[in-house]
Amino acid sequence: MVEAKPLIKKIIVIALTIIVCYLLQTSVFSHLKLANVTPNLLIIVTSAFGFMRGRIDGMFVGFFSGLLLDLSAGSYFGMYALMFLLIGYLNGLFAKYFFGDDIRLPIILIAISDLLYSLVVYIVLFLVKGKFDFLFYLKSIILPEVVYTILVSIFLYFILFKLNSFIDKKEKRSRRRFV
Repeated sequence: MVEAKPLIKKIIVIALTIIVCYLLQTSVFSHLKLANVTPNLLIIVTSAFGFMRGRIDGMFVGFFSGLLLDLSAGSYFGMYALMFLLIGYLNGLFAKYFFGDDIRLPIILIAISDLLYSLVVYIVLFLVKGKFDFLFYLKSIILPEVVYTILVSIFLYFILFKLNSFIDKKEKRSRRRFV
């Protein structure tokens, strides 16, 4: 039973992180729009936990982040959960290249993740409905959101990095007890 404590703490920390970022994204940042877009905090969280913790944790964080979006605003239930799960998995592939003090790779991965997310949303929610003005969507929604997300991720990344360090410390301490 002692082994479950670090796992439960990890789940609680990650769940609270997802919920706080969702609430910030849908409440605070909806009033702080730049170029009529808000940053995608859940993409930042999913990407960050993917490349910090690996594919499996990235997938779980992505699935639950997407599920939260599906429950609140999903047109096609499960679409966001699947997209975020894949984003978490793809970012998890870069875990072996992750160095906490270097912010370049995380920023690049977050930008690519947000860009891919926006392209899939365009295809599924707009192109399928016959709205073919991709350049308008690219200039007025996709690129401004990517830029805003990158700016916010510069600050949010360090908070997520500290949370990841906290989780790692708890897991290592728990492993040492049993070795």
